[in-house]
Amino acid sequence: MRIVYFGTPAFSVPFLSALVSKPNVEFIGVVTQPDKPVGRKAVLTAPETKEFALDHHIPVYQFPSLKKEEAFEALKTLQADLFVVFAYGKIIPANVLALPRLGCLNVHPSLLPEYRGPSPMQQAILDGKETTGISIMLLDEGMDTGPILSQIALNMKPNETPESLQQTVVEQGVPLFLQTLDDWAEQKITPKPQAEEGVSVTHLFEKEDGKMNWNNEAMHLERQVRAMKPWPGAWFVWKLDDHETIIKVHEAAVSHTQKDVPGAVFCEDGRVFVSCKAGSLELITIQPEGKQNMSASDFVRGKPLFCSVVLS
Repeated sequence: MRIVYFGTPAFSVPFLSALVSKPNVEFIGVVTQPDKPVGRKAVLTAPETKEFALDHHIPVYQFPSLKKEEAFEALKTLQADLFVVFAYGKIIPANVLALPRLGCLNVHPSLLPEYRGPSPMQQAILDGKETTGISIMLLDEGMDTGPILSQIALNMKPNETPESLQQTVVEQGVPLFLQTLDDWAEQKITPKPQAEEGVSVTHLFEKEDGKMNWNNEAMHLERQVRAMKPWPGAWFVWKLDDHETIIKVHEAAVSHTQKDVPGAVFCEDGRVFVSCKAGSLELITIQPEGKQNMSASDFVRGKPLFCSVVLS
């Protein structure tokens, strides 16, 4: 099979690597997003999939937009049998989807039709789901609306983070992906349309999604801390006189102890808690604006006033 792979972040590399090792695959290109400036110094940095492809002497294509005629013509010239897409990060237009004879196979980390869109793993953690999954599907013009080729369910750990869930998706998703790829090429699979019930769509998280609302239950806020790693991070604002400090919460735990109104901070035996709508959230590891990560107990030793404030 002549395959072109569409993918961008490090999370996409294990699936790309698995394809490279297949004897019945001829890799004719990797399509990834353009290099982007990273960090405070805005160093122009290549996507991890590009680096992998160059190391394996695979041609790399970084189109600013797949809607441009030049992108369509370049991909058409490759005469691919199949496009494989995982975490590419952009919508692929219909004329490009129609190019390969075997279609466009996509890996999506949820049990479709639940959690379509760009943030399925983070949303599953935020919602407190006990299971999620992996779907191998054919792309169509909609957002993750194409027919299903295969699916497996994944159990969620109580302390799941996007990083730990990514590891599970790789460990269990790569074998499923490779088997599905062979079965599809050998016409052993009949695509199954997605159910019309149970549809949900995720969005790309922005900074405001990380802002903590103490009128939520402590259990929800603890999930928010885990789900928002590494971006945008869970955070709150501490107002002292006329100065505001943004504080990120990297680690937290649920406590059933509750005092005063939601947002009220209280400290006991060196531990720091914030009252919520139900229960309280223990702050364990935090990062005040402009500072390094620190324990909440170390923070209040230097800022004892924090133990008597009410956060908005």
